[in-house]
Amino acid sequence: MSGARPSSTYRLQIRRAFDLDDAAAITGYLRDLGVGWVYLSPLLQATSGSDHGYDVVDPTRVDPERGGADGLARFAAAARTAGLGILVDIVPNHMGVSVPRENAWWWDVLRKGRASTYAPFFDIDWDAGDGRVLLPVLGGELGEVLADVRVDPASATADGGGGGVVRYFDHVFPLARGTVPDGADLADPATVRAVLERQHYELASWRRESAELNYRRFFGVSTLAAVRVELPEVFDATHGEIVRWIREGLADGLRVDHPDGLADPTGYLESLAEATDSAYVLVEKILEHSATDHPEALPAWWETDGTTGYDAMAEVDRVLVDPAGEAALTALDARLRSADGLPPASSWPELIHGTKRHIADTIQAAEVARLVRTLPSPVPDAADALAEILAAFPVYRSYLPAGREHLAHACAVAAARRPDLAGAITALEPMLADPRNEVARRFPQTTGPVMAKGVEDTAFYRWSTLGTLTEVGGDPSVFALDVDGFHLAQQRRQAAWPAAMTSRSTHDTKRGEDVRARITVLAEMPDRWAGFLDEVRSRASTGHGPFDALLWQAIIGSWPASRERLHAYAEKAAREAGERTTWWDPDAGFETRMHDLVDAAFDDAALAAAVADIVAEVAPPGWSNGLSAKLLQLAGPGIPDVYQGSELWETSLVDPDNRRPVDFTALRETLTRVDAGERPSIDATGAAKLLVVARTLRLRRRRPELFTRHTPMTVTGDAAGHAVAFDRGGALAVATRLPVGLARRGGWGDAELLRHRGATVDALSGRRHEGSRLQLADVLAEYPVALLVPEEDA
Repeated sequence: MSGARPSSTYRLQIRRAFDLDDAAAITGYLRDLGVGWVYLSPLLQATSGSDHGYDVVDPTRVDPERGGADGLARFAAAARTAGLGILVDIVPNHMGVSVPRENAWWWDVLRKGRASTYAPFFDIDWDAGDGRVLLPVLGGELGEVLADVRVDPASATADGGGGGVVRYFDHVFPLARGTVPDGADLADPATVRAVLERQHYELASWRRESAELNYRRFFGVSTLAAVRVELPEVFDATHGEIVRWIREGLADGLRVDHPDGLADPTGYLESLAEATDSAYVLVEKILEHSATDHPEALPAWWETDGTTGYDAMAEVDRVLVDPAGEAALTALDARLRSADGLPPASSWPELIHGTKRHIADTIQAAEVARLVRTLPSPVPDAADALAEILAAFPVYRSYLPAGREHLAHACAVAAARRPDLAGAITALEPMLADPRNEVARRFPQTTGPVMAKGVEDTAFYRWSTLGTLTEVGGDPSVFALDVDGFHLAQQRRQAAWPAAMTSRSTHDTKRGEDVRARITVLAEMPDRWAGFLDEVRSRASTGHGPFDALLWQAIIGSWPASRERLHAYAEKAAREAGERTTWWDPDAGFETRMHDLVDAAFDDAALAAAVADIVAEVAPPGWSNGLSAKLLQLAGPGIPDVYQGSELWETSLVDPDNRRPVDFTALRETLTRVDAGERPSIDATGAAKLLVVARTLRLRRRRPELFTRHTPMTVTGDAAGHAVAFDRGGALAVATRLPVGLARRGGWGDAELLRHRGATVDALSGRRHEGSRLQLADVLAEYPVALLVPEEDA
């Protein structure tokens, strides 16, 4: 890849409540913080009121709710004045169709069917729907709700010359001209049904979507219809505005959302590079680390600068986790299960096989059925066998002709688990491996949703041993990472993908970075954690020990969170886990106990005191972990991203909680005080974290030559295992790990950092150090982290 690369990025969520003009107003603050480029959430016109922007309805213009084209021009001018580059998130895989009238292309398809100019734009299996698109929006079967369906031919003029509309509560769908006979009695249900049967779509019960949907979508979200950007005309139509941003200097780079959903990610990235003259491009790609013999690598042939950093997130988290806590926390989970009459925990591979198979059989059943329809020749038990292969697939997807080893692995595992399907699996494997077959091209578009929904959105909420481990891009079967392993991972990143992004928090993370940093402390005090759970569960419990543990970790990790935020988290976590309640069929009794537990944390005096006590114990070492994690990310290889507001403690929970408004006025005031000489304490304000962020980002932007390699440094002494130290080519980072254990041993003692001689200054504390052997007790006297730079560079 060629072109400019950022020193760092800062993610902003652009929406109606914080539009491009609001973003322009804080460019001075971002410059002063040390940011290199501003990283914007999707800007193309999205469904009205969308706070996230991933439901694009018009890819040809900037969303007026987000500021429109003029707002983008004003923002770009402000960013350039502040010396900032611009990175924009784009969504090539799908479009929003929840409000058909807002999406002109989808509206035209619903009105004209296969004859629509835009019919090829969407990935619709017309034959499977007898020439119609299934729209699963009704509260029951059509006959049950027909009285609520209204045909309105009077809307013909408003519909741009069409034949009127069909209304079902807030839903509005088009009618083709001539669909409604003159003089038809539209108050007659039979007439309404006859009109609907002449349509290019079928209104159906929402419960039919999983098994019968005949258009590809994003994961299990039927309101996000997939588009076929592999077709040149579709790429051009959906990317003309995006390419204009690059060519006119309104953006410098792009972040590609969910490339694994595309039919041909390799070809797409090549087209994007050609259209943008190889602008800086990142891909939102999750790499699996322990599913096979070797960690999964990003395809080296892709025209990209790297991933958005979930892999780095997992590495930083795990080097701070105490491996000694694994046995005790595993035993605690077993005890909780036994006490509540639950079966023993499955191994992680066994758990995710079950959750992935469940997704293949339910949410992705329509996609599996489509795979069966595209087989080049019939295979008995094909649906069952395909679902089993999907459940066994070890990574998000492969990219034919490469990656056949993943398919071979999955087929071998599936056949071993289901000998009764061995014949079908043997017959399917060559079909799935041959890219000339449609089924081979579609199969990789299905493995990703099965993995994402089965692992991230189900198993992560069932595996509650230590919440730090169940983060996007993580694998909880990898409990901890030793210091040598951490250095090896960073050296690989520096060598292979030095311009890839690294992240700590995103709009998709299950927990904010400092919630994880606090939960990590529990691995150092598993007995205290077990005692706390016993105490609080005696007063408030859902009756499901592992879920109680998950929920109390969220409470402690985010405390003091509001009651409303915790109620929302509890509901989402429980329904995603799908063990005692679900989105489709909520269990009122379980959910009442769940909400009572949250309320008890506020209203039960004894419980509130217990929460206050344990938070008082875990918060200080959690702050140490938070500062260490931030320095490891910001000073380490790759391009560090700071998620909006996370320069202070980031204690958000899963979305939409992590998209809450940010008080940039307060952030600016804190930065001003720090720059005026205030030496912030490590406390609940988070000002010490802002100091670490600002000083590190400024140094990276001002002196990039100090960050060109990753060389592990040697620490000696009995407490050496509590330090992570590396030289980046002139900037030497030191971070504390396992702070509870360090305190138990009485501090750093005789621990020394061995380094090249010469005077250095800690860019964080301002302390000066000389000599080739530095006492860590001196280096880390003020903060648990240090960033040493040559005196002349300070």
